[in-house]
Amino acid sequence: MQENNLWFNTILSNLKIEALNEMQQASIAANDQHNNVLLLSATGSGKTLAFLLPIIQRLDAANKQTQALIIVPSRELAQQIEEVFKQMGTGLKITSCYGGHKRETEENNLIQPPALIVGTPGRLADHIRRGNITVNSITTLVLDEFDKSLELGFQEEVSFIVGSLPSVNKRILTSATEAVEIPHFIGLTDAARLNYLPTEKDTTNKLIVQKVLAPESDKVDTLFKLICYLGNRSTIVFCNHRESVNRTSDLLAKKGITNEFYHGALEQQERDSALCKFRNGTANVLITTDLASRGLDIPNIRFIIHYHLPATEDVYVHRNGRTARMDASGTAILLLSPAETMPAFITDEVSELVVPANSPLPEKPKWSTLFIAAGKKDKVNKIDIVGFLGNKGQLNKDDIGLIEVKDFFSFVAIRKNKVGETLQLIRDQKIKNKKVKIEIAK
Repeated sequence: MQENNLWFNTILSNLKIEALNEMQQASIAANDQHNNVLLLSATGSGKTLAFLLPIIQRLDAANKQTQALIIVPSRELAQQIEEVFKQMGTGLKITSCYGGHKRETEENNLIQPPALIVGTPGRLADHIRRGNITVNSITTLVLDEFDKSLELGFQEEVSFIVGSLPSVNKRILTSATEAVEIPHFIGLTDAARLNYLPTEKDTTNKLIVQKVLAPESDKVDTLFKLICYLGNRSTIVFCNHRESVNRTSDLLAKKGITNEFYHGALEQQERDSALCKFRNGTANVLITTDLASRGLDIPNIRFIIHYHLPATEDVYVHRNGRTARMDASGTAILLLSPAETMPAFITDEVSELVVPANSPLPEKPKWSTLFIAAGKKDKVNKIDIVGFLGNKGQLNKDDIGLIEVKDFFSFVAIRKNKVGETLQLIRDQKIKNKKVKIEIAK
């Protein structure tokens, strides 16, 4: 027992967490007593840790085969889980598999089977068909955000994956909604059901819902005035189509609003760049599709703007879940044209926000982002980057912001007024004895 507590405390210390919340404690207890667990809890409440800790308790370091598999609906969620697992410092290997990632890289990572694999349905099924995953040794299966993974287009692949795992004796399903019936092929019999979804009372003081009435069917001018009125605060604008995301982002940029856009048609590096620049303050406005409504761990988002109305209650809940996370408050704003009415499923108290005709442009962000063509696979880490920019770029620690190191490239925020001089100083310098391309992130 003492050894178990030491292990547990070490992980929390590595994650810089003082204690688990009630939901996470309940998940550990339920998983200790039941083979199958269904966990319903709001986005941002800490579900990742709620299933990773029970998984780690089951992993045997002496077993050199893959023991656990996590299925997720998006590559961003796979990346987030991989990052959290690595921060836990267990010494066990994890590999993530998803579209947009080089399959050859994943195949190399799977030659020596990792203890844990996390990935999207399509890519996981592809690896199983190719014989790259040791399916017989997997005893633990997690479906994170299972309602999304089981939507049309994913169900066939998830069914194939589950049917390919003959030794599973532990299943954990998580979701932020109760919207989807669980198919029989999952095998979730006699499951312990933990429902930590917030009640109306829980969210009354955290999430404020407002509406803004646009005088015209093309709402972009109203959106511009609204963003100016809200000021330099972290804001996500949701559109229903990729084309609308591109158009809205472009029109706002022409009006002087610094923003990033994000959707499924972007290459992986473009996605990573957009999210990194939004996270690190290079841009405070993100224009996106519902791809960003799940699985993205971006703290301190103050405003959600529904530029296009959500099609379903499920979409509405997940969009709003990007703000008012944990103990923070947030505001969701619905933008209505003259022809639009409030959807029937929105039962929140919605007050009207009257936007002034003229508000000053938000202050330009003080950060810029550098792209460095080297990452984890090049043995480059955050400490290397800080040292390089300090020694060769003559930057103080206060001039360096958020650093994100991916497999083959990295992003680092630096003070915008230092960019030109820094690029000049580091132009011919080497990181880890290797000269790499460094430029302003596109």
